[in-house]
Amino acid sequence: AGFSVVSAGDGEAALRVIARHRPDVAVTDLRMPAMDGLELLQKIRAINERMPVVLMTAYGTVDDAVRAMKDGAFDFIQKPFDRDQLVATMRRATDHAQLLREDSGLCAPARVCEEKSILVGGAAAMRRLAPQIQQIARSRGTVLISGESGSGKEVVARTIHAHSPRRDQVMLCVNCAALSASLLESELFGHERGAFTGAEQMRKGRFELSDGGTILLDEISEIELPLQAKLLRVLQEQQFERVGSSVTQQVDVRVIATTNHDLPQRVADGAFRQDLFYRLNVLPIQLPPLRERREDIRLLADRFLDQVALREGKEPKRFTPEALAVMEAYTWPGNVRELQNICERASVLSRQQSIDEEVVAAWLTPAISTQAAQPEGPPQIRPLEETERSEILLALDRFNGNRRRTAEALGIGIRTLGLKLKRWKEENLVADTV
Repeated sequence: AGFSVVSAGDGEAALRVIARHRPDVAVTDLRMPAMDGLELLQKIRAINERMPVVLMTAYGTVDDAVRAMKDGAFDFIQKPFDRDQLVATMRRATDHAQLLREDSGLCAPARVCEEKSILVGGAAAMRRLAPQIQQIARSRGTVLISGESGSGKEVVARTIHAHSPRRDQVMLCVNCAALSASLLESELFGHERGAFTGAEQMRKGRFELSDGGTILLDEISEIELPLQAKLLRVLQEQQFERVGSSVTQQVDVRVIATTNHDLPQRVADGAFRQDLFYRLNVLPIQLPPLRERREDIRLLADRFLDQVALREGKEPKRFTPEALAVMEAYTWPGNVRELQNICERASVLSRQQSIDEEVVAAWLTPAISTQAAQPEGPPQIRPLEETERSEILLALDRFNGNRRRTAEALGIGIRTLGLKLKRWKEENLVADTV
């Protein structure tokens, strides 16, 4: 996934590794001989209180993980976990670490829009957005961040939290598209022992764990209608019940939600509650796609190349003017995230310090050739579902079969993508290996 990793066999060895390598993020198990994860967390924070520490926990040690979150852990992931979950958590943690490095005084007035920040550039849209983010960060209201996949919604959300009155409290993220309705309800609100098959112990949900802090509801448009009603109550009254319980829990949580869909249209279609939309849309932020801020591509590219160089301990590489011209002509369907991936790929794979247009064009070819291959004269019309299937398979191939990245680039939920692929396999429209 592009991370440089050093490992340690126990807590003492980990402290030596941290002192020697100064990593961005530490990932540790909770249950270990000699020094457990909680003690290691405390010692890491004594060395560097800003280093994000992610804890791995088995089902029976969730309460310990909750205590660790209160002690300053960045997040925890429950075993067994899949690769995409781990990588997503690492990306959030490294983004957070980068933000803290860039802003050495979070208690000072917010400097959300530094010249080198991913959130700003020369584009008029981003210049207007900068003071808006700064004002919103200082408030306590609910935030709804809209924009295409990869446009930087989660970066904005974490920036808001890091500069808010709650910055010293925890911020937890829930990907609403990654879980079924029943699992998502348990993830958000927790459950009591015996509430359903497999609920062997009581578990606190993310709202309870983020009490006093912030919760980020990513891809909120993917929440199903019955659960939307329960979420509305939390926003209105800051109250909820765990699954299988009649005891009301009271919390103080700031909600930031993100969506890559047109929520008013989903309200009109009956797929999203109107009252919930109004509760979420208190402080709206609309992020522009990268194709509408092309003048920022050079600034962002240099920034991403610098980040990779810093991580790898090497001199930063640079794109030639011709390569930048190719990049500025590209439509960037994956937005800032796609640009970041291209910059990282170029930093790792290019043998020269100057990255020329031939290298860049080869990576952008799938999208460019799709446009270039259009025949002259009236276009051939295909059935809509056939076109959709073709575009999805093309995107899957481009992202080497990674469903999460494919869904993000296409602007759909990962669950929606999975259901489509499952149906097409059953109808023998795609290979079983897809």
